[in-house]
Amino acid sequence: MFEDKTLTCKDCQKEFVFTAGEQEFYASKGFVNEPQRCKECRDKKKAAIKASREYHDAVCASCGAECKVPFVPNGDRPVYCSECYAKIKAENE
Repeated sequence: MFEDKTLTCKDCQKEFVFTAGEQEFYASKGFVNEPQRCKECRDKKKAAIKASREYHDAVCASCGAECKVPFVPNGDRPVYCSECYAKIKAENE
C-alpha cells in the first residue's frame, strides 16, 4: 500500500505532500517518477507554457464553427472545435 510522502519542490524548495491517493493515481497511469514540483509551481509552469503557445484560426470540420487551435492546420486531417472534439473522443472510448 501507499503512504503519504513529503517531497521538496525543485523550483521553490518548499516541502509538499505526495499523498497515497496521488501515488495510486500515478501508478495507475504507469508513471514511475515522483512529482518534482509542488502544485503551485506545476500550475505556474503550465500557465507559462499555455501563454507562450501560438494559436491559429480554423473551421471545425463537424459543426463549421470558427475556432483556434495550437497547431497549423494543413488540410490533411479534419480540425474540430473543442466541443466537437470532446464528443468524438467520448464516442470512441
